[in-house]
Amino acid sequence: MLSFPRIGLTVKSGLEDKPQAIAEILAILRKLGAQIFFDAQRKNDIPETQDLPSYTSAGDIDLLLVIGGDGTILRTVRELKDFSIPIVSVNRGTVGFLAEIELHEASNILPKLLSGGGIIEERSILAIEAHRGKEKIFTGYALNEAVIAQGTIARLVDLHARVKGENLTTFHADGLIISTPTGSTAYSLAAGGPIVHPTLSATILTPINPHSFSQKPVVIPSEYTVEITVASKTNKFQDVQVILTLDGQVYVPLQSGDVVRACGCEKTVRFLRRKQDTFFGTLREKLKWGE
Repeated sequence: MLSFPRIGLTVKSGLEDKPQAIAEILAILRKLGAQIFFDAQRKNDIPETQDLPSYTSAGDIDLLLVIGGDGTILRTVRELKDFSIPIVSVNRGTVGFLAEIELHEASNILPKLLSGGGIIEERSILAIEAHRGKEKIFTGYALNEAVIAQGTIARLVDLHARVKGENLTTFHADGLIISTPTGSTAYSLAAGGPIVHPTLSATILTPINPHSFSQKPVVIPSEYTVEITVASKTNKFQDVQVILTLDGQVYVPLQSGDVVRACGCEKTVRFLRRKQDTFFGTLREKLKWGE
């Protein structure tokens, strides 16, 4: 018996073997007797799904199955908006740290997960606000990271950081990554940040190419509010712009004096996982440790 009878399905845009991957997953789901709903925003591009009903909100489905990589999962989380719906992913991306299943093992693993053989793993997210004076100009959430960096010209920025109301430092760097543990294996890792187990409640501050060797990544409790102020020096030239980016997909132009606040929030993103912890195995595989 399926634990998730109504399954939503979405797919990576531009996936080369899209018809084959979708056909394989549809065959598995139909054999299990699942009610299948396809992503309404992408249905017209995929002939194989024309006979399927569409889901338009989280209330239409019990679980969301993603065919794609980490970027597709991040896009899916952003579009769905309701974080209560569990997500399981079949990897068709480049790295796939967030994906649970490879396509070649889907026929074996997916039925077990959908029939109660998995666990729900909750991943923390960041609540992000941007303020300009007394005006709140942006609110959003990030599963991986929020990045504050130059968006036009390769110049260092000055970002004054406060943590839990206390001055930390002014980062003189290409930018700053505010990351969740889930995002610690993404941009933050590439910038020299630590790998943090995704079930921990923490926030990682990782400067991007800091001018000072003494400015290193800092790990803080997720409940602490991080406040970043764009210093006046960054607007020395009119054509220099600072950008706030969430999960590489949402872009917010910032001005001198703008303040970005980030804090872990009570909401979590829920992933359907195998019962055994595969995070360390994923690290060995994706980072090719021991090879």
